[in-house]
Amino acid sequence: MRAEAWFVTIAPFPVIGALLIIGGARGAWDSVKVAGLVCTVVGLVLLTVARLNLGDSFSVTPQAKKLVTRGVYSRIRHPVYVFSAVLMAGLGLYFHLLWVLLVVALILVVQLVRARREEHVLEEAFGEEYRAYRRSTWF
Repeated sequence: MRAEAWFVTIAPFPVIGALLIIGGARGAWDSVKVAGLVCTVVGLVLLTVARLNLGDSFSVTPQAKKLVTRGVYSRIRHPVYVFSAVLMAGLGLYFHLLWVLLVVALILVVQLVRARREEHVLEEAFGEEYRAYRRSTWF
């Protein structure tokens, strides 16, 4: 995996870890905070798995390097977007910042546009192979 892909994959861990430690010492541990912790951890782990599955196919702009269909990509076409949203929503819940959920909803709209652009690039590059993959997966 290229250095920039490794950085994007590993960099969230110390940041999220520090946030969870700071947040753990603040406020009561109620059901919202616990749900936020669960969503944050699940989102971070699955986001990391998705980025590892993506390997050197990771890029900031839509590119058709290779059609990745293994791991979480065998079920979800855009798991990085899905699990990023779960992670961000989890942090919002963990810190009782419910307005973050609105921000996540807005980000999801942007991610939908990005996903459509990516799908167009992949369909042009891989044709029927991509269309078959798209039919067999969610988002």
